[in-house]
Amino acid sequence: MLVLGLVVLMAIVVPFLNLAVPSDSPLYVSNFTVALLGKFLCFALLALSVDLIWGYAGILSLGHGAFFTLGGYGMGMYLMRQIGDRGVYGHPELMDFMVVLNWQELPWYWQGFDMFWFAMLMVLLVPGLLALVFGWLAFRSRVTGVYFAIITQALTYALMLAFFRNEMGFGGNNGLNDFKEILGFDLAAKATRVGLFIASAIALVIGYLACRYIVTSRAGRVIVSIRDAESRTRFCGYQVESYKLWLFVFSAMLAAVAGALYVPQVGIINPGEFSPLNSIEMVVWVATGGRGTLFGAIVGAFSVNYAKTFFTTFSPETWLFILGGLFVLVTLLLPQGIVGLFDRLRRKGDKS
Repeated sequence: MLVLGLVVLMAIVVPFLNLAVPSDSPLYVSNFTVALLGKFLCFALLALSVDLIWGYAGILSLGHGAFFTLGGYGMGMYLMRQIGDRGVYGHPELMDFMVVLNWQELPWYWQGFDMFWFAMLMVLLVPGLLALVFGWLAFRSRVTGVYFAIITQALTYALMLAFFRNEMGFGGNNGLNDFKEILGFDLAAKATRVGLFIASAIALVIGYLACRYIVTSRAGRVIVSIRDAESRTRFCGYQVESYKLWLFVFSAMLAAVAGALYVPQVGIINPGEFSPLNSIEMVVWVATGGRGTLFGAIVGAFSVNYAKTFFTTFSPETWLFILGGLFVLVTLLLPQGIVGLFDRLRRKGDKS
């Protein structure tokens, strides 16, 4: 409740300090800070999706970056369609990169993305369908543990290679960028930025409550039993593969929503987001905050990404070493993450 309260408080205070406080005031929150915190909120929602399946079902996925990026591309396609003839080449229907490649007509899979409701439907359906097919094949074959982690990493790497190709029709190496507006609102406007920030905070709260409802339900208890004793749960008559599958699909769709909210705030989506390293970072967020707690995933996402912002500003070349060292440190000394450390200190205070 404390973490949720802080998120809600942030959603109220940050917009006020950005819109109502003069820019020369020490309390003023800049547009850059609003966008940065909005990114952190999206990453927190993404971390929630990873913690849901890893912390509670014991399924280590190193491919959630694929679902996050697919959701981002869905939003990016909608934003690109909103540009219209305001592109560099002024074509009313084709994107600039399509004009450069001498494409004569809009690909069939771009049809409908000029409508917001259709784009948002695809943001959920495409990653959800991919997770359904991939998960059904993997869980049906009883692929678990490190083997599942490896094939999920192979999935996101294969998608990265595919989206780098110009023939895919998603902008190749440059991806999708130069967005102008969303739902008729100018993306460069301060009010639009604040609106996206608030939308990200609301999505995080709703996502957290949905995940909390799942893990505290009867199905959630079965999921935890699968994590702790999968064979025994199967022998008790539960369809283990079915529980894993629907949780994996829900988690993938949650990650896709995070990606869709992320793109209009950063202004670009490219195949680099598919990088397996990004998926590994997500696992580090969850491990640092506290696996199997949900709110720990939020704490970890904010903590690690704040550290990343700080260190990449002053010493970019050292960040990967710091990230690796952080993961080793947490694994050896703080197996329950930051929230586990505070809980331990609280218990010691109660005893004294």
